[in-house]
Amino acid sequence: MGPIFRTGAEDLSTAGHAKPTLAVSDQPRIGGLFTPAGLAATVVLGSIFCWLFYRWFMTQHFLSSTHMEDWGHAYLIPFISGYLVWSQRAELAKLKLQTFWPGFVVLLTGMMAYFYSVVGIKNHMIQGAAIILALYGLVLFVTGPRFARRVFLAVAFLAFAITVSELIMRQVTFPLQLLASEGAHVMLSIIGAIAGFSVAVDGNVLEMLPRGGEPIPLNVAEACSGMRMVIAFYALAGAVAVLGCRHWWQRILLVLLAAPVALFMNIVRVAVLGLVSLGDPDLASGDAHTLIGTLLLFPSLALFLGVIWALNQAVGDQAAGNQVAGSSPKESVS
Repeated sequence: MGPIFRTGAEDLSTAGHAKPTLAVSDQPRIGGLFTPAGLAATVVLGSIFCWLFYRWFMTQHFLSSTHMEDWGHAYLIPFISGYLVWSQRAELAKLKLQTFWPGFVVLLTGMMAYFYSVVGIKNHMIQGAAIILALYGLVLFVTGPRFARRVFLAVAFLAFAITVSELIMRQVTFPLQLLASEGAHVMLSIIGAIAGFSVAVDGNVLEMLPRGGEPIPLNVAEACSGMRMVIAFYALAGAVAVLGCRHWWQRILLVLLAAPVALFMNIVRVAVLGLVSLGDPDLASGDAHTLIGTLLLFPSLALFLGVIWALNQAVGDQAAGNQVAGSSPKESVS
């Protein structure tokens, strides 16, 4: 079977006379990446792929739309993955695509895993992982290993769009909620020493004690369900790491910082909710805590960008130092 996508120049010689051909990079491209035939094939294959897994996509849409504070970020993940591919369009356009049959085995494995997770274990998260495996198998099958290797991160990044099983989320977020309540207790105690109120903590429940007023309970598990946004923080860290970092060690370090940043931001969030509850206890529940959690994504992004700037500055200074050190012997000789 020949290549599904034809991007390379072909030998069109007839009767011993070679006709001029276009190089791979000289062929007209739509969006800097697709040939007209390649775009048509991508639309057809993409439509078939979405039709096969339509049930899962609709379920994920329902989970994201009904739990925006936890899984609303899933709507942005495909656009980020698409940008990761588009940012490499110049390099990808130079590659000659070819059918790679081992990729069909990966595609078939993903489809079988999806089928089993639907009729057998019936787990949405595993179904999503199987879909991503099938997608990478499809890319590997129709484009070849060189192209698939370059878009691996973009495909893998789609994992952040999968809603994690509730059991796993409880096991991960409840300890973080306890840490958030303890951290907020320390922060509010420092502020209260100046502002004239006190705070008590019992597990994941904070109790605001205004001077001369009634105690105001603040349940961190309910009023700060933002700890469940840890997946969104990891998605944010992954996107910024890939797009903003130049070295692998910087990317790994930034991703590792996602959980501490999420914890710190939720400590701030609980502290802010505690402070506003002193003015109006109703503001610590309902849409108020969701709004505050959403707004805190912006300083979180600023914090990540600051870390990237610091890492790039450190690498730049080190490189400059090495360059100066390397040139000094020549300068001394002259």
